Amino acid sequence: MRNKSDSIKKKGGAKKIKEAVIEQVFENKPEKFLLNRENTETEAIVPHKYTRRDESLGATQLYLNEIGFSPLLTAEEEVYYARLIAKGDQDARKRMIESNLRLVVKIARHYNNRGLQFLDLIEEGNLGLMHAVEKFDPERGFRFSTYATWWVRQAIERAIMNQARTVRLPIHVVKELNVYLQAARELTQKLDHKPTADEIAKWLDRPFEEVERMLGLNEHITSVDAPASSEADKPLLETLSDNRENDPEHILEDENLRKHLEAWLKELSTNQREVIARRYGLLGCDRMTLEEVGEVIGLTRERVRQIQVEGLKTLRKIMEKQGFSASLLYD
Repeated sequence: MRNKSDSIKKKGGAKKIKEAVIEQVFENKPEKFLLNRENTETEAIVPHKYTRRDESLGATQLYLNEIGFSPLLTAEEEVYYARLIAKGDQDARKRMIESNLRLVVKIARHYNNRGLQFLDLIEEGNLGLMHAVEKFDPERGFRFSTYATWWVRQAIERAIMNQARTVRLPIHVVKELNVYLQAARELTQKLDHKPTADEIAKWLDRPFEEVERMLGLNEHITSVDAPASSEADKPLLETLSDNRENDPEHILEDENLRKHLEAWLKELSTNQREVIARRYGLLGCDRMTLEEVGEVIGLTRERVRQIQVEGLKTLRKIMEKQGFSASLLYD
């Protein structure tokens, strides 16, 4: 029997999720699903046994309900299955994918309202997850969730770049733009209003002109008080995800990343390590402004900024050498 994960991958990133992802995950239970084509706009997938009970059950909720049955793997199980995958074991590959589908959903939530439907974001993220499963080396000592996060984000960001924009942007520009949009989401939750470019610039310690120019590239900026969609009553502000949400995958990923960050930070100079720890709330420190850090360590704001820039450059090189994106620091 042909492996459905492989067939999905060959179709490319432009395909719709609909039957594909559901079948990929639950290929042994096809009788549970029925494609409802009465509504051609949504083309919702509903479980046959629920069709009469709750016709409003959408594809998204169904998918989220179903993937909850796949248990997370322990560190030892990840190593075990990864070694089998390296030998070509397709059952091990399927198990590794299914056990990390919730991680993809958690990451996909951060890209809502960026031009792609939520299910499409999940699908693209699943393609990144599949790639991570094939590339993962268990002998390097990292948890799979930390490694996979980078690949999932790459896949989603490329899909947004290629499918959701009239004018396509280079991937490095999209990554930079994501930093500003992430800051905008954090400030929206903190200030209870849509932040200005000036507020974002101060939050990130970036030049105002640079922030304004980058935000101008985003075609999907809208008022946080406007409806999230044409069919939704809730304003966009109420649909924004809380990046501090303590779901199991988030905690697992943060604890694993924190452990390796401690080792990476030890490779920096004393000043660089202290500045970065205090600026980004690492190593148990509270997040501080440049002025606050300067007061603590007895340096000027400008000198603290210079040390931060130098430290981040060094840290970025260390992380990229080991296959990780420095954008993980901003989540």
